Amino acid sequence: MHRYRSHTCGQLRASDVGTDVRLSGWLHNRRDLGGILFIDLRDHYGITQLVARPGTPAYEALDKLSKETVVRVDGRVVSRGTENVNPDLPTGEIEIEVGDVEVLGAAAPLPFTINTEDGVNEERRLEYRFLDLRRERMHRNIMLRTAVIGAIRQKMTALGFNEMATPILTATSPEGARDFVVPSRLHPGKFYALPQAPQQFKQLLMISGFDRYFQIAPCFRDEDARADRSPGEFYQLDVEMSFVEQEDVFQPIEQLMTELFEEFGGGRHVTSPFPRIPFREAMLKYGSDKPDLRAQLELVDITDIFEGSEFKAFAGKHVRALPVPAVQDQPRKFFDQLGDYAVSLGAKGLAWVRVGEDGALTGPIAKFLTEDNVAELTKRLSLAPGHAVFFGAGEFDEVSKIMGAVRVEAAKRAGHFEENVFRFCWIVDFPMFEKDEETGKIDFSHNPFSMPQGGMEALENQDPLDILAWQYDIVCNGVELSSGAIRNHEPDIMLKAFEIAGYDRETTEREFAGMLRAFRFGAPPHGGIAPGVDRIVMLLADEPNIRETIAFPLNGNAQDLMMGAPTELEPARLKELHLTVNKPQPK
Repeated sequence: MHRYRSHTCGQLRASDVGTDVRLSGWLHNRRDLGGILFIDLRDHYGITQLVARPGTPAYEALDKLSKETVVRVDGRVVSRGTENVNPDLPTGEIEIEVGDVEVLGAAAPLPFTINTEDGVNEERRLEYRFLDLRRERMHRNIMLRTAVIGAIRQKMTALGFNEMATPILTATSPEGARDFVVPSRLHPGKFYALPQAPQQFKQLLMISGFDRYFQIAPCFRDEDARADRSPGEFYQLDVEMSFVEQEDVFQPIEQLMTELFEEFGGGRHVTSPFPRIPFREAMLKYGSDKPDLRAQLELVDITDIFEGSEFKAFAGKHVRALPVPAVQDQPRKFFDQLGDYAVSLGAKGLAWVRVGEDGALTGPIAKFLTEDNVAELTKRLSLAPGHAVFFGAGEFDEVSKIMGAVRVEAAKRAGHFEENVFRFCWIVDFPMFEKDEETGKIDFSHNPFSMPQGGMEALENQDPLDILAWQYDIVCNGVELSSGAIRNHEPDIMLKAFEIAGYDRETTEREFAGMLRAFRFGAPPHGGIAPGVDRIVMLLADEPNIRETIAFPLNGNAQDLMMGAPTELEPARLKELHLTVNKPQPK
């Protein structure tokens, strides 16, 4: 028999009754019922119940061991009997009468319980991540991640893509976030950068003559944590294709996402095909460029209705309305709670009216609306008895942010929200440039490597703020999974775009020397995308925080509490790297 096990803890069934077996695993739980000791033994594959009877060496050994001790046990498979079957376990029809026990790894007192999902401080969980990962939910999440990545590789290969690797040590690049830098020992005073994304390298692969590339790519950005973004390191499915237009990129990615979410989504419906929603339309209808389409409500721009109005709350402001049908049975509390929610987002309040059985509007602002206002609102919003309307007024971006969130919250509270479904969409036609409100400077609004719609003619003849780019995002249930673009592969167009964004020719030639040099030797039209693996798994696992799907994440302060990173370097190591440390003085 094998030194440690003849079977795993998830393998034995009723057909194995009478078999002598050897199992190894962790002591998951222990129960003493009438002097008989019942032990749940756990390994990667599942749980098997052990039985030790009083007066036996096995009882004496197992009774003294702490939970999470690693043991090897020998015993015989016996039937539990019909009345004792555990239907929640695949091994629930059998148990092991233990004859011999060997301790393989003793366990110290635990900092938190493993066999329950009791609330534990996240910092403590990350400090003892190796214990946290033993929990059923976390173990399941990591195995889901493994299965998803394996499926991605198979499906991408089947779609004709070739997996290739790109460098980890590279040059710094102005891609919108801070680089992590690595000092060079051989080149004093110079630094490598860890890639924020393989952006330039995957484009260079297309220029090199490869046609369809993909990679499960590690990316590194020195940025703050969010619920859907892990600080420091993350992984994405990096994709690039040659001789393609926008829809050519959409087709394989849409097929991949549909198949992934159908396979691993636990039976939740995947809506297909994915609608294409222009950026400006998304901002007007949903208040967000990553709309949650499970909320079956839409915002309506009614700014023109109140132009010249004497109602000071709306006059001279951008005004957005949210009509909500079938709220006639909602109490005043419904309206007050949505108002409180809007205030928590930064609003001064949330104006509203409701439509009575006679079609008349009532509510806090009804008295300020003229007959013409009411008539136009009724027509524009298709109002009927039982409807309510919520209003937001202010600057465009502020109103979009607040009313976009109110839209989703109102849908959930009023029964206009789809559950158990994945609603995807493509957001397209992003502005190429935007204006910094503080400096007035024109800058790229998205990816600087994107092709402007209209090419050089648009750059030379249109207002920069009116130019659209061949840029797109894929969004699912309000989570942005990826940005992508048809790339700007023509040097003159790229130099002109960067000139509009404030980069002189010399700077652009220096910062992107490798890319521009390659473009000048014959570059094919190409485009790509890079869906976030961590976010995909987060949605499939129905987890609210991305760290719950990563085996060893950093905490919100970009620290590895388990390994103690980041660390200080010894003086000798600093000298070898030609570095000195200048710490900020305490205030």
